[in-house]
Amino acid sequence: MERVLLGMSGGVDSSVSALLLKQRGYEVIGATLELFAGSSCCNINTYIDAKNVCNSIGIQHFTFDYKKEFKKYVIDDFIDCYANCKTPNPCIECNKYMKFGIMYNKAKELGCNYIATGHYAKTEYSEKYKRWTLKKSNAGKKDQSYVLWNMPKELLEHIIFPLSEFESKEQIRKIAVENNLKVANKPDSEDICFIPDGNYKKFLENNSNIKPKKGNIVNSKGEILGEHTGLYNYTIGQRRGLGISNSVPLFVLGFNRKTNEVIVGEEKELYKKQIIVNDVNLLLIDEINEWMEVDVKIRYSAKFAKAKIKQDGDNIIVIFDEPQRAITPGQSAVFYIDDIVVGGGKIVE
Repeated sequence: MERVLLGMSGGVDSSVSALLLKQRGYEVIGATLELFAGSSCCNINTYIDAKNVCNSIGIQHFTFDYKKEFKKYVIDDFIDCYANCKTPNPCIECNKYMKFGIMYNKAKELGCNYIATGHYAKTEYSEKYKRWTLKKSNAGKKDQSYVLWNMPKELLEHIIFPLSEFESKEQIRKIAVENNLKVANKPDSEDICFIPDGNYKKFLENNSNIKPKKGNIVNSKGEILGEHTGLYNYTIGQRRGLGISNSVPLFVLGFNRKTNEVIVGEEKELYKKQIIVNDVNLLLIDEINEWMEVDVKIRYSAKFAKAKIKQDGDNIIVIFDEPQRAITPGQSAVFYIDDIVVGGGKIVE
């Protein structure tokens, strides 16, 4: 019997994943990672719910304390990004270092050949590419392959996503109800897990050296239009809350960290046709020496945009067929061919 270590958050997705894995004949071990005290996914209710589910379906459950590692790889990166005028996606760092890094090492310690999570994504061996691939799930807008692009490619053959074939959350909740899982109607947690109240500005002020520091709001010509309350309080594409009266609406275009300035302009200035990404991780192929046509997502909620990509040293150049709005440094650009993830990187500019 194959042994699998399943990451369990105490929610319905990972709970149903545990049930499905057991039904499919795996020896399942549930693992809840302690990452940040008091967060939406690391509190006493989380541990109790996960343990109760494991008890009800007859599998082992362990809790592992990785708060120190989470701070190093996820929280410190989150703070560093805002300190450098970037907008991070902490879920991507958590997936890379915690769920598909540290947890995989723990799986090997426990004699598990596989790890599993309740993500809506799919792993599959491709005869065409002669390797294991990461693919979109059948869940449409609920698909989470975007936040998984940064996992080590050598892990793909050791990862199971039990929910890959389901099309909706309603199907998952129905399975939970039919099997008397008490978490069946537990609401989804959509906030940043370590900022459950959603106030990331207060979190930065309380947990870092980032403090309110006033400066100028300028247009792309450098003309002073107003005053800002701190660079971290603004995001690219933001319109409201600028405190500027102007004949046409103005939006945040970017930042000048050296001069402590927020740069604003008209909406047409928000559009770009070319970007550069770094911290590249390619899953489908090893390198991109010639222009490749792909579909690109520039944020989790964005629609796919057609583009061509090519490596330039350690970076990848992305040229879109049509200009894209409010491209944000620090966010991830993820590349797809059909439903297969080619890879991705962090947007630089």
